[in-house]
Amino acid sequence: MPWLIILAGSLIAVLTFGPRSAMGFFQLPMLQDTGWDRTTFGLAMALQNLAWGVSQPFFGAIADKFGTWRVLLVSGLVYALGLFLMSLGTSPLWLHVGGGVLVGLGVGAGSFGILLSAFARNVTPDQRSMAFGICTAAGSAGMFLFAPLSQGLISAYGWSDSLVYLGILMLAVPLIAIPLRGNSSSGITAASEYKQTIGEALREALGHRSYLLLVAGFFVCGYQVAFITAHFPAYLGDIGIDARYAVIALALIGFFNIIGSLAAGFIGQRYSKPYFLAYIYLARSVAVAAFILLPKSPASVIVFAIVMGLLWLSTVPPTNGLVAIMFGTKHLGLLGGIVFFSHQVGSFLGVWMGGYLYDHFGTYDPVWWLGAALGIFAAIVHWPIEERGVVRPAAA
Repeated sequence: MPWLIILAGSLIAVLTFGPRSAMGFFQLPMLQDTGWDRTTFGLAMALQNLAWGVSQPFFGAIADKFGTWRVLLVSGLVYALGLFLMSLGTSPLWLHVGGGVLVGLGVGAGSFGILLSAFARNVTPDQRSMAFGICTAAGSAGMFLFAPLSQGLISAYGWSDSLVYLGILMLAVPLIAIPLRGNSSSGITAASEYKQTIGEALREALGHRSYLLLVAGFFVCGYQVAFITAHFPAYLGDIGIDARYAVIALALIGFFNIIGSLAAGFIGQRYSKPYFLAYIYLARSVAVAAFILLPKSPASVIVFAIVMGLLWLSTVPPTNGLVAIMFGTKHLGLLGGIVFFSHQVGSFLGVWMGGYLYDHFGTYDPVWWLGAALGIFAAIVHWPIEERGVVRPAAA
């Protein structure tokens, strides 16, 4: 394993996934001070997820061609600027531009699509799934660490100053990213990669049935996790559970996500990735249905958080592993970015519908049940995916 590259990428995952996973803690204090409604905040978080998704294929293609470090430099600077503008809180415009668009672009430039493509170029195919699991676990560690950190900062300094402090942390990303410099022509896999233009790679992928099914299924992952990230603290407050359990729940999701991500890397290296993904989505649906139907208590919140934590980002290593198996690593940043775009369209709908339907019905229940139904849909579409590379003229 190239441990310096994996360590650097993992630290960046901690930083880029930490603040965005803690956005739910800023909702109620921000709305209390500004008088905005939950639809306003939900739209900002939805724009964040959409900007992340739309930008991901472009940042991935840029990293493939011009180098990962340049893209991560943009990530740190744009992320910090977005958090600063969000901290102003003078109008919904700054919330939507800063916390929405700019933070979304910062995450898109520093998220798994960028980091995992750099990992894939520098590890062997046998090491790939485990390396992806380590990076995904690091993103989970960011959620685990930033949940109590963000709540503690808000309690001590208020939500506005807390966003500024988090923005300062993002400025460390370009320095940590130095070992990740290099593009798709570097690394141990470069010599064996099939030579394609971007247009040829896109035509090949968009005409591949298993890839399209993977894109459709990852939409569901985005819907489910983004809704919980943005609205779970407010949901617990609505049902009368003490606010500290929201911190505990999101920290537990982050902690058990570390275990789930590492386990997913291990399992995905040895067993069928499509079947494994189908079981993950099915298990999520069962967990959500049980949580909604059973009586709510601090204990049920903790159990739900543990179960969802194990399933949270466990989809990422096998999903990206399948893209690499199908098409190689030459355009993995681009093709993995398209899969993530689907994820973020789901995230946009999950976050926005959470706020909109709550304001309309006075409850989050319709959004929960739609997420459970979508999990069953995702399990169905992953089942027929074929875990093998495309047949190309040169290989034939």
